[in-house]
Amino acid sequence: MTIWEMLAVFAAGIGAGTINTIVGSGTLITFPVLVATGLPPVTATVSNSLGLVFGSISGAIGYRAELAGQRRRVLRLSLAAACGGVAGAALLLTLPPDAFETIVPVLVALALVLVVLQPRIARAVQRRRERDGAPAHRDGGPLLFAAILLSSVYGGYFTAAQGIIYVALMGMLIDDTLQRINAVKNVLAAVVNSVAALFFVFAAELDWTAVALIAVGSTIGGQIGATWGRGLSPRVLRALIVAVGTVAVVQLLLLRFG
Repeated sequence: MTIWEMLAVFAAGIGAGTINTIVGSGTLITFPVLVATGLPPVTATVSNSLGLVFGSISGAIGYRAELAGQRRRVLRLSLAAACGGVAGAALLLTLPPDAFETIVPVLVALALVLVVLQPRIARAVQRRRERDGAPAHRDGGPLLFAAILLSSVYGGYFTAAQGIIYVALMGMLIDDTLQRINAVKNVLAAVVNSVAALFFVFAAELDWTAVALIAVGSTIGGQIGATWGRGLSPRVLRALIVAVGTVAVVQLLLLRFG
């Protein structure tokens, strides 16, 4: 890389770490920059995944106050995320590149709809539980475990917008504030990126310069994102998720059909 390309990757890492902590979809900043420097798409993807591990951990630390009292929930869902992340990483190295390209924009668009409708859906679920006398699952129950597992397969494969999908799923099935859900999202993203990166270290070619630049940049961005994101109201946070997610869908469609 030239010095200017290195600066561009570093800046993209800061941007990705910031937006991943608040919303998700940071990969849509770093991935095009890495490809523009001349890296093959698979090398760019695996190098990006390893670099963003540090940003995800940084963001999770920044949200540590919102994680208080969620230990059981985090451990249970992290198990699903880890299993799905390994499966997704393996698929990246075995499936043809366009295998997920058609379904990914659909998944993200559906997640955005669920984020918008989440308060209404959550109230409807709560009323049904009260009517049926069924206890609420503090960790989302088997349905959320399975949903996180499947969405983490996608996260291990590409990672773009996985945070939006996590927030949508947990928002529907967990009765908690959006900020506390966002804190769990950051931990799950860190888990998926970590297990996928560990898999890639032994099974794929990495560009270590790109990894280092994104790691440092995303670590800084994670702290920036936590500082900004924790002060947002649920309405503003939800609007930001939808705005970023819409841009992500458009960009994914351009990658697929452009």
